[in-house]
Amino acid sequence: MPDRDAERLDHRVQQVCSAAGTLMEYWGFKSILGRVWTYLALRARPLSQTEVADALGVSKSLVSAAVTELSGYGLVRAVGEGRNAPLEVVMDVWPVITDILRTREWLLLESARMALDQAIEEAQASGSRAYDVRRMEVIKAMIAAVQRLLGIVISIRMPGSAAGVQDWIATATSLIDSLRAFGSAADDARRG
Repeated sequence: MPDRDAERLDHRVQQVCSAAGTLMEYWGFKSILGRVWTYLALRARPLSQTEVADALGVSKSLVSAAVTELSGYGLVRAVGEGRNAPLEVVMDVWPVITDILRTREWLLLESARMALDQAIEEAQASGSRAYDVRRMEVIKAMIAAVQRLLGIVISIRMPGSAAGVQDWIATATSLIDSLRAFGSAADDARRG
C-alpha cells in the first residue's frame, strides 16, 4: 500500500511539472525549464542532474542544458563543489519574472503606444476621416492603463506584507475599473 501511495504522489508531481512546463512554453520558454525547476522545487533535498533526468524521463543532456539556462537566470544553484554536485532551486523567482515583464511586455506595450501616438498625429494633421481619432485616443488610454497596471506588478516585491498586497489589489482594482470605463467609452465612440 505505501508503494501505491508513493506512485500516486509521483504521478501527481509529474502532472505539476508538466503543467509548469506548459506555462513556461506559453510564456515563450522551453517546457523543460519549468519541469526541471518545479521538480527540484518540490523535492525535499537537492538532487543530481541524473536523478532529475531519471525522474522526468528525459535525457541527462536535456537536463544539463536546462540547468545551465536556469542557473543563468539565478533560479538553480549547485550545492557543493564539482560537476555532479546536487542542485537546489532559488525560490525567489519574482526578480526574474519582473525582469521579463520589464524587458518584454513593457517594451511591447510601449511600442504599441508609440505607434498609436504617431497614427493619431498623422490622422489629426491630415484631417482624414478614414480613421476615428476618438477611438484611437480610447485605445491609447487603455494601453496607458495596462502600462500602469504592469508598472505596479513590476514594482511589487514578493512576498510582501499583507498591507502591501491589499494596497496592490486596491490599485489593481481601480485600474481594472478604469479599463472597464474605457471599454464603455469605446462603445459610446463606436455608436456616436
